[in-house]
Amino acid sequence: MRVIGGKKLITWLFLCWLNLVVANVEGDALHTLRTNLEDPNNVLQSWDPTLVNPCTWFHVTCNTDNSVIRVDLGNAALSGQLVPDLGLLKSLQYLELYSNNISGPIPSDLGNLTNLVSLDLYLNSFTGSIPESLGRLSKLRFLRLNNNSFTGPIPMSLTNLTSLQVLDLSNNHLSGVVPDNGSFSLFTPISFANNIDLCGPVTGHPCPGSPPFSPPPPYIPPPTVPTRGSNGATGAIAGGVAAAAALLFAAPAILFLWWRRRRPIEYFFDVPAEEDPEVHLGQLKRFSLRELQVATDTFSNKNILGRGGFGKVYKGRLADGTLVAVKRLKEERTPGGELQFQTEVEMISMAVHRNLLRLRGFCMTPCERLLVYPYMANGSVASCLRERPLNEPPLEWPMRKRIALGSARGLSYLHDHCDPKIIHRDVKAANILLDEDFEAVVGDFGLAKLMDYKDTHVTTAVRGTIGHIAPEYLSTGKSSEKTDVFGYGIMLLELITGQRAFDLARLANDDDVMLLDWVKGLLKEKKLEMLVDPDLKTNYIDSEVEQLIQVALLCTQSSPMDRPKMSEVVRMLEGDGLAERWDEWQKGEIIRQDLDLSAHLNSDWIVDSTYDLHAVELSGPR
Repeated sequence: MRVIGGKKLITWLFLCWLNLVVANVEGDALHTLRTNLEDPNNVLQSWDPTLVNPCTWFHVTCNTDNSVIRVDLGNAALSGQLVPDLGLLKSLQYLELYSNNISGPIPSDLGNLTNLVSLDLYLNSFTGSIPESLGRLSKLRFLRLNNNSFTGPIPMSLTNLTSLQVLDLSNNHLSGVVPDNGSFSLFTPISFANNIDLCGPVTGHPCPGSPPFSPPPPYIPPPTVPTRGSNGATGAIAGGVAAAAALLFAAPAILFLWWRRRRPIEYFFDVPAEEDPEVHLGQLKRFSLRELQVATDTFSNKNILGRGGFGKVYKGRLADGTLVAVKRLKEERTPGGELQFQTEVEMISMAVHRNLLRLRGFCMTPCERLLVYPYMANGSVASCLRERPLNEPPLEWPMRKRIALGSARGLSYLHDHCDPKIIHRDVKAANILLDEDFEAVVGDFGLAKLMDYKDTHVTTAVRGTIGHIAPEYLSTGKSSEKTDVFGYGIMLLELITGQRAFDLARLANDDDVMLLDWVKGLLKEKKLEMLVDPDLKTNYIDSEVEQLIQVALLCTQSSPMDRPKMSEVVRMLEGDGLAERWDEWQKGEIIRQDLDLSAHLNSDWIVDSTYDLHAVELSGPR
């Protein structure tokens, strides 16, 4: 067992304590919300108050600091009321509670969520007024409160939200004048539709006494003077009077039309595939939003196949009976991003290989981005390893070897045969899918770039999963094909051990929470048999397990320069060059560990004298 130095241990413990305190406050707030909601489908079953960290709960997403950044409970059949405690989620960026039956007012404490980007409360039963405090949400981009029962005026404070891109207050009982200044100058009547007591230029309904909508004064015809040819003159005068009256009565309509034309038209609606001739992305089909809503039963929770950093995946059945997987992206959309989105989708669709998930189609509206893939009957490697029903057999060893080789070939294709090359940035067992023949299919590739289309060529947002992220990517935010190689090495260890890359449960046995450290520790203790997934029993070949572990350790070296390319990994798995590469690594490891020993002896770290400092030897040179 390792013993670490006092100062660093204290620092580590303090940081852990700080994270736990933050997580505990947020966990308490979310649990208070749970107790205030009726949950007939047990969607919130995982919200266990005995677990300090809410980041392990379903429908909750956290950042690397274990702060809650997303609560996603849309279309969950929830009822009840919100709680002021939600205002304690200081890092929250997305609050999605749409399509439920939640009632009561919006707590004014939501104005404390100053990092909030999206507030989606539409299709509920909320009542009361819209809180003035929402005007403090300076980063808010999406505000959808439509289809509720809100009353009272629209707060003037909302006009100060300069980042606001999407606003929908339609289908409520709001009243008073709709502001037309600040951010509200961007929005059209559809944003305020079906609020019969709202008035003002933007609604098309005049407020009392507000020009140019006030009615014109009654017309009083001038006296006529009979002259010679009075019949003709009278007709001419009558015609002129009628024309003037018509012009006078038409003036408000003309002015309104002029006012409408000078404002940007931003009607938000879905474009059916057959009605949009301007998008042609090779063989890709452009689906209408309605098609995918019908296919997924309006994105019902019962059809969710998985959740990840890019969004939820739903099982769907198209009109012709074909099963598909629909990925509903959760992204921040910026103006002008549509063309770049189309470009990146086209790039993804051009990556065609038997070990890559083929993109079948897409859907794009101003408020939605969806990708449509073939349905993978056998799920992911992660689900087969750790979520299989008891009555189903485990993944057999030959199948695991085939998965290792197939996924390596898919990644190699992304790196070496795509122009420009595609860096996955989140290689893990959950993103390796299995078709009906249990052939490995790499999924989610290209999505990191797709979601970062608004960034420059230097991407600073780290995307990935704890335990799979290469150290240089975590420290610099810069990814390369070698970050994918590191993730692939961790995925190999998942295949061999059946365990998660990051698992707090290992702490119970005083083990490392990181799978890579846990594997290295057992190898140094010569406990190879403890590494293999217990589900395999003895149905594996020792030498083949050793070879896969060797490849995994070569792929997870701390220096990206020392890691092999994916094309080299493919060759090693096919039996070419592994022995030589492993022998070279062992010699270097002895030197590195001798240097580490010298450094540790001269530091404040305490080194256990029983710790084996020799190179990891799984087997002799071949």
